Amino acid sequence: MPIKIPDLLPAHEILLREGVSVMDERTALRQDIRPLQIGLLNLMPNKIRTETQFARLIGASPLQVELTLVRIGGHKAKNTSEEHLISFYQTWEEVADRKFDGFIVTGAPIELLPFEEVTYWNELTRILDWTASNVHSSFFICWGAMAAAWRFHRIPKYTLDKKAFGVFRHSNNAPASPYLAGFSDDFAIPVSRWTEVRSADIRAEANLELLMESDATGPCLVAEKTGNRLYMFNHIEYDSTSLKEEYDRDVAAGSPIAVPHGYYPDDDPRRPPLNRWRSHAHLLFGNWINQVYQTTSFDLEGIGQRPALALS
Repeated sequence: MPIKIPDLLPAHEILLREGVSVMDERTALRQDIRPLQIGLLNLMPNKIRTETQFARLIGASPLQVELTLVRIGGHKAKNTSEEHLISFYQTWEEVADRKFDGFIVTGAPIELLPFEEVTYWNELTRILDWTASNVHSSFFICWGAMAAAWRFHRIPKYTLDKKAFGVFRHSNNAPASPYLAGFSDDFAIPVSRWTEVRSADIRAEANLELLMESDATGPCLVAEKTGNRLYMFNHIEYDSTSLKEEYDRDVAAGSPIAVPHGYYPDDDPRRPPLNRWRSHAHLLFGNWINQVYQTTSFDLEGIGQRPALALS
């Protein structure tokens, strides 16, 4: 089954060119099926690029998925037109009475700020708390994962001496986890952040399981053992050129930045970078969607009425 997104969303044409199956709204209305309801709270500055990245991964599922784009109501975006936001996004207040099978919270380029100094922190904490009753399974990414880990478990974030930047090898700590079905023993994942969480803090929490980590950059993927939250501290959703654009931007601005680790062939930024994480990104999101489908309530209104099922 394809992903259902608005016909005029820029991601629509991009995904069609890539061969991702996309369903138009008229076709979706003719099908007698309940699609999985997935919300995407997009906190990234380039919202069009980010929504396309996640739609690409969600749309690869054989299940029918309807994607709802959500934004912080009290925050004005600087890098996305108001017309695009009005046309394709709803504020959280506009969806707060809805139930979702899955809900994704993206990263944001504000990681060096203390959480409480983020201008929309109060609204974000209300959203995070709302997911406990209105979302069957939540998936938090990079800064969004750090914010959620702090809100739900008081896991602190620590500032790094230098930016963790590049493509790093990660280990599979839990081959039996349904989220890691089909994963290799080790694999490459993009990392781009100035802060980190630490393995010792995660392992001290009995309800958390550290699924992926790197010797170089620390924890990557954490699951709650009740199965209703995933925390991804890196950018597995990135495009092939995302790190290149970050690097080129910093070089052009004269900001101190190292060549991203393990990204360019022979560490030569004049050569086209290689994508070494695409297959595992699709695998992770496919596994997540599959687990959501298997454990969510058939009746959307049943979400939040009983504890989330533990995953075996």
